[in-house]
This record gives sequence, structure tokens and C-alpha cells, in this order.
Amino acid sequence: MKIALVGYGKMGHMIEECAKSCGHEVVATVDVVSNDASVKIASGDYEAVARAVKSSGAEGVIEFSHPTAVMGNIKALLPLGLPIVVGTTGWNDKQEEVNKLASECGGIIMTSSNFSIGVNMLYKIVAEAVKIMEAYPEYDIATWEAHHNQKADSPSGTAITLAETILANTKKKDEIVTDAFHERPKANQLHVSSTRCGSIPGTHTVFFDSKADTIEITHRARSREGFAMGSVHALERLSEAVKTGRLTKGKLYGMKDLF
Repeated sequence: MKIALVGYGKMGHMIEECAKSCGHEVVATVDVVSNDASVKIASGDYEAVARAVKSSGAEGVIEFSHPTAVMGNIKALLPLGLPIVVGTTGWNDKQEEVNKLASECGGIIMTSSNFSIGVNMLYKIVAEAVKIMEAYPEYDIATWEAHHNQKADSPSGTAITLAETILANTKKKDEIVTDAFHERPKANQLHVSSTRCGSIPGTHTVFFDSKADTIEITHRARSREGFAMGSVHALERLSEAVKTGRLTKGKLYGMKDLF
């Protein structure tokens, strides 16, 4: 497959390596900062992003840019009609808008807070654990995540997905709190706390805590490679699903639709 990469930072470079290792051709790398990108554009020039991708002959796009640019990129790329995989996080509140835009222009797009196979298994494990612990009211629940100090958003998209998974499987919690507490938390509040430090690729922990003990479920990424390879496999599956008719254009899809 001929792939265009929109966003060519550390993740973009790693995605390029993974794509090539899978036999794909990276026909364009588009970025506003990276001097080694094949197409360097001005910040906010989303029409230039679309032109660069269209002229490259790409058959699919992987977008891993920045939370401040992701919506502009999506709006510019969707009308091209190419399968698009978005790894940038920080736009959960805009997903309905993107789904509507995809429907209007016939574009196809998928996103995930995390493309790592291990993290997607973590979601399933946590869902089951929450169901099991529901019978034991003495256990409180909280989550914590840590990432490198270059990450632009907080909490991580993965942390939010974990929190939403917890809320979907318990009656104990119905509100996510991502800010610091300045008073005692209410019993219904699920605290999602974050740390930014050094070069941590990503750590996510769910706590079940009682007076007697603590149970922790943790996923630690060793590198960004799992996320990068997962995004390449997601684009492969999205493209194949469109060709076979399993998925139709005009919609925003998630990881569960492909894996």
C-alpha cells in the first residue's frame, strides 16, 4: 500500500519504519516542523496537507500530529475519500462532528486512544475485573497514567478510555475527574491522575483499593513501536474492510470495529 504520513515527529518516523518493514511504501511525510519531512508546510495550512497527500498518490493516510492540528487535518483529508487512521488524541469531544463530516463527504476514518494490541487487551481485562469487583463495595477504584514530558495532552486518551470502560461496568462511579482534588472526592467520582516526566513511553494503572489491600492492573509500554505497528495494521485492516464491503464509507470507526 502507498501510505502518506501526516505528522512526522518521533512517532511518524517510527510508523514509517514499521510501514516499510511490512512491505508498504511511504509516499509522503508531511509536517510543520521536521526538516526531513518530504513536504514541510506552514502551521494551519490544512489545504496544503490535502494537496500533499493527494499529489503523492497515497492509498491511505496515518495521522499522528498534534491535538491543536488534528481537527484541521481531519477536515482537510476526509473529502479525499482515502482510508484515514488517526492516532492523535485530545479530540474526543469532536467525534460526533467528525462522524457527521464523514457521512456528508463519504470519507472513512478510524481512531483509537491507543493502537497497541496489549493496551486493547488491557481494556478487556479491566472491564472484566470491574465486573468482578462490583460485588465488593469496600474496594474503591482509581486510575493513574505516566508519559514522557513531550506529550501535549493530559490525561492520555488511553487513560480516558480506561475510565470510560470502568464507568460502563460499575454502578459505583459515574463521574470522571481529571483535575486535582481540593476537597474530599465524592464516592461516585473516578479520579484519573497523570504524570509527565522524562522519556516514559506510557504506563497505565487501574487501582482497586480497600482497607485490607490493593489490587493493581498495569500496562507498561517499553517503546512507541507497539503503537506505531498497531496503527499500520489498523490502516491495513481498514483498507481491506472497505474493499470487501465489511465496512462502508461515510463513518468514523474505532478499534473494536477492526480487531
